[in-house]
Amino acid sequence: MPCGQQESGAGTARYVVAVDVGSTVVKCHVYDRAAAVRGSSSRKVESLYPRPGWVELDPEVLWSQFVGVIKEAVQAAGLHMRQVAGLGISTQRATFITWHKRTGKPFHNFISWQDVRSAELVNSWNKSLLLKAEEAARRNNCCFGTVDTWLLYRLTKGSVYATDYSNASATGVFEPFTKCWNPTLCNLLSIPMSIYPPVKDTSFNFGSADSEIFGVPIPIMAVVADQQSAMFGECCFHPGDVKLTMGTGGFWNVNTGEHLFASQRGLYPLIGWKIGEEVVYLTEGCISDIGTAIKWAQDINLFTNVDETAKMARSVVDSQGVCFVPGFQVSVNDPYLCASFMGLKPSTTRNHLVRAILESVAFRNKQLYDMIVKKIRIPLQTIRADGGVSNNSFVMQMTSDLINKKIEKPVNADMSSLGAAFLAGLASGFWTDKEQLKKLRRIEVVFEPQKDLEEYKPAMDTWLQAMKCSLHW
Repeated sequence: MPCGQQESGAGTARYVVAVDVGSTVVKCHVYDRAAAVRGSSSRKVESLYPRPGWVELDPEVLWSQFVGVIKEAVQAAGLHMRQVAGLGISTQRATFITWHKRTGKPFHNFISWQDVRSAELVNSWNKSLLLKAEEAARRNNCCFGTVDTWLLYRLTKGSVYATDYSNASATGVFEPFTKCWNPTLCNLLSIPMSIYPPVKDTSFNFGSADSEIFGVPIPIMAVVADQQSAMFGECCFHPGDVKLTMGTGGFWNVNTGEHLFASQRGLYPLIGWKIGEEVVYLTEGCISDIGTAIKWAQDINLFTNVDETAKMARSVVDSQGVCFVPGFQVSVNDPYLCASFMGLKPSTTRNHLVRAILESVAFRNKQLYDMIVKKIRIPLQTIRADGGVSNNSFVMQMTSDLINKKIEKPVNADMSSLGAAFLAGLASGFWTDKEQLKKLRRIEVVFEPQKDLEEYKPAMDTWLQAMKCSLHW
């Protein structure tokens, strides 16, 4: 059915649109009441690298991509914009921008969460890009926002300036204990509190997109950070529920319910979502260089298609002592960690190298899981995986073996989009409650432990030794 033609009974046949603005791709899915995808579109995120270690996004390009995927997905579904009950937006976290409150003009590009310029913040960036922003802030003319806030501002042509609790809690400037922007930190950094947006519920009517953008005003019913959105999409609604996302990086999230655990080495607290009086807290731990390492291996022609990597890894009995140490991104604990292959031999093949890369993902999953078990004194329940790397059966099975737990993988791995759709659907009345959402979950496969942990001990001990050798390079 062509876009623009409204199907019969459109008053009841409504749909929810969800956009996931990730680090590598902007995706849009159109969902029906069964949470089935009716239409999709995606565009690659165009990151800018003006200097080594700097990562930026052009706000106008991102805006164009955002609007484009929505229009394309709705058209692919054969629907009219009038049939959209609500829009949910999931975004990468901690990527920020500042702009002039009156003109709406940005003072600089988005500074990505992957950017590592903070070490020279005072000496250079603060003296150049932020001079105009500082002057505007003193005059109460500066707006600060993460990606969600900027998109809300643009969608409503400046009438809505807000963020939600999940995005705010990921900035490092928002205090999850008091649920307020941190005045002590702002004073310390000489940042006026006036630049920060009001914080709203995650599932909430934020207003409507201006009708000039999509032809009709579309209600914006949810704004949520990507990892928290994936948690909601996986229906990890209860304390002890665990979500493992393996994409560009890896993120383990545990629902801690009403309990907020203070930061501990490698783990930190977040607000998962706020819906009315309900505030759900999470504890998160992250792993860098998962999808990044696999993509690098593809770029240097270790394999052609990522779907073949699991088969390649299983074609050899082990990695023949070869270890892969991931270190493409700057480590918080050791900025001099060196990415490397160790234990190479004349008999080493591509299959051994690919297996070593995949094993490194599972070994790091094991390390983080053990830390969570030790530090978070909540019985862990269901573990649900998502993200592109969750499609790799070798990584999933080895992780299940190492942690001795079942891991569920859904039919659709795009959980950030589904979570945003669920949240928007609840706010718009498209879906009734969480119990209804649970019934919409579709599990593709459950990985159960098949090997004893002791079988992996020699390989993991060797890998740990390789990690030590790569420190302080």
